[in-house]
Amino acid sequence: MSQELTLEQIQDFKGQYPKQIWYLFLTEMWERFCFYGMRGMLTVFMVTQLMINEEKANLQYGAIQAFIYAFTFIGGLFADKILGFRKSLFWGGILMIIGSFIIASNPKEFFYIGTCFTIVGTGFFKPNISTMVGDLYKPGDNRRDAGFGLFYTGINLGALLGGLACVWIGKEYSWNLAFSFAGIVMIIGLVTFIFTQRTLGPIGLSPLKDWAINKRRMYEIGTFILSIACIPLLKVMVSKTEYTDYFMYTIGPLTLIYLFYEMTKLTADERKKMWAAILFSLFSILFWAFFEQSGGSLSLFALNNLHDSLLGGMLKVDPNAWNNASNSVFVIIFSWIVGLIWIWLANRKKEPNSVVKFGISFLFLSGGFYIFYSTRFFADATGKTSQDIFTIAWLVLTFGELCLSPIGLSLMTKLAPKKLWGMMMGLWFLASAYGQYAAGILGAGISGGNEKATAAEKLLVYTAGYKQLAIYALVGGIVLLAISPLIKKMMGDVK
Repeated sequence: MSQELTLEQIQDFKGQYPKQIWYLFLTEMWERFCFYGMRGMLTVFMVTQLMINEEKANLQYGAIQAFIYAFTFIGGLFADKILGFRKSLFWGGILMIIGSFIIASNPKEFFYIGTCFTIVGTGFFKPNISTMVGDLYKPGDNRRDAGFGLFYTGINLGALLGGLACVWIGKEYSWNLAFSFAGIVMIIGLVTFIFTQRTLGPIGLSPLKDWAINKRRMYEIGTFILSIACIPLLKVMVSKTEYTDYFMYTIGPLTLIYLFYEMTKLTADERKKMWAAILFSLFSILFWAFFEQSGGSLSLFALNNLHDSLLGGMLKVDPNAWNNASNSVFVIIFSWIVGLIWIWLANRKKEPNSVVKFGISFLFLSGGFYIFYSTRFFADATGKTSQDIFTIAWLVLTFGELCLSPIGLSLMTKLAPKKLWGMMMGLWFLASAYGQYAAGILGAGISGGNEKATAAEKLLVYTAGYKQLAIYALVGGIVLLAISPLIKKMMGDVK
């Protein structure tokens, strides 16, 4: 009977959240366990097992993350035009499972090829489940931001579990087991989706569903073959980061050209909203370039410069595991509260608009990195510093993320016409790709030339870099708040 649900019936839900969001929540939670578990292991594994120097490890981390988010744009495009969101999600999950087990079979030998399967798989999975969340709400439903906030909690619950478990298992027991664990939980996520997708009614079905079955299958199989065929080329570009540069110099301009072409088919009002979405995406590049030091330079900072004690010595916690997980802990605690605060303010017509929220996110970002800088004042003679102060920095950064990321996902579905939802969700993640790419370059610049330095010397170099990032984030926030009236005007009736 659930298969007979119409879109109107789904969107006409009572209460705070539609029931379907809980199924998507669980699916995304296990996928994010796999993704963040893998992400948390990347830099530490490259430095300690592949014996790559810190500068190159930062660049390769940035390249891997950049390709992951770049492929979300491509995955969103194929979902829009051929597969639909459901098949795209399923195909992406299969590739992620294969990638995890390829690495697990021989981490040192198959690290890059397995990672490339994961990159392509995430590209097909990630933007499409987010888009289905947006489709659960009618235009103008003020519960949408809270829904994305809840969904973001699912993302971070998975990130917490994966971030804690995988890197800890890898460092303390076995890297083979750690990568296998990521694949196992991805299987759980995919099975969850298979058994609950019928409650989505028409949401996520293929745009070619009315075509003749043979013609539709030809396009779908072609997509599957093409996605696998690109993996060897992707492996070359990931392992040799100079090729990543060429890719990033190309994909952005080509994407904008295609987007501008699509915008010629829109009304003047729709085009203004699309320009606002593009501006939000550009500012998000700057935000993620700083924030995503988490898996790069901050991961190495945790490895070299943090004590393993937390809460004044009451707990012993692996610094890398906690660096991967602390942000997720704070998101889980505060995201639903922040979402309900937005609703409470909206009901009283006092909610800040999305542009102001973006500006506030940069101010929190600046504060967090200044606290990372301040850890130098709590270090001992060996260059080891307080994990408690480090954690406070992550608390501040988390509030910045909560002002930007779930709101950004929601904005893409508010500002774009429905026929471009998948593409615009992909554009949001493509902007993240450029942020990740820039994060790798910034991290390499911070750590470059310090391979033979002592931990105390590295502490000073890394924290000096974080101070610079704090200044740049502050400037970005001030600029964004200054131009907020212009962007708000472009957004029209979107709040």
